[in-house]
Amino acid sequence: MDLGYKGKTVVVTGGGSNIGRAISLTFAKEGANVMIGDIDTAQAENVVKEANAFKAGGKTITAKCDVTSLDNVQAMFKKANDEFGQIDVLVNNVGWDQMMLFTETTPDFWNKVITINYVGVLNCTKTALDYMIGRKSGAIVSISSDASRQGEYKEAVYGGVKGAVNSFIKTIARENGRFGIRANVVCPGVTVPTESGEIGEKSMWKKAAEFFTPEQLEKVAKAYPLRKIGKPQDIANAVVFLASNEGAGHITGQILSVSGGYSMV
Repeated sequence: MDLGYKGKTVVVTGGGSNIGRAISLTFAKEGANVMIGDIDTAQAENVVKEANAFKAGGKTITAKCDVTSLDNVQAMFKKANDEFGQIDVLVNNVGWDQMMLFTETTPDFWNKVITINYVGVLNCTKTALDYMIGRKSGAIVSISSDASRQGEYKEAVYGGVKGAVNSFIKTIARENGRFGIRANVVCPGVTVPTESGEIGEKSMWKKAAEFFTPEQLEKVAKAYPLRKIGKPQDIANAVVFLASNEGAGHITGQILSVSGGYSMV
């Protein structure tokens, strides 16, 4: 199925590592122009080289971007618009967490989780809408988490913030459907990079062993109905589908779990 991405421009935040990398590369394979916004410029450049090697019809570029800075975000979108002439899709992919009991957390930790995972989404969504509303077209997909759909051990703050993202995106869908703009959410379960090239030095997954030991991952897999851990490509496939007007043009305001059946809502 041709998802209609040739000539379209996609902005992917945190597009250099893990899920973001898979999303960037999958859009590039579909022939889209891709802007990778990332604080890890070296890793983003690696993905740019991979994406442009496909020679699928589009071009991938990058901009250093801290999504917690509105100025950074606006500069990234301007660079993409100047290069490609339009903004068609935003993927709010940036995320950060450290797993710990709520009683072990501090206000500084709360603020960091809220700022990266929620304020970053506000900054990017507002800026994307500034470009999309005038064209009366656009799609926004935010990466949330199955931790937002049910209480998750050691993810109280993160899960709460991702729940806020879910509600926010539903409201964006309701407010902006009249402009032909769709907004949806993808909730991964545990999705762990397996190769060194999938993550950069600044990725939280650089210290993956602090999140899950191999034995813990085996237990997680057994808890999922499909008995397996998700791969970044699993999430990318769902995102690319939901962002496509050809494939998902009548889908908006929805939350899709891509988690091997861990969450069934």
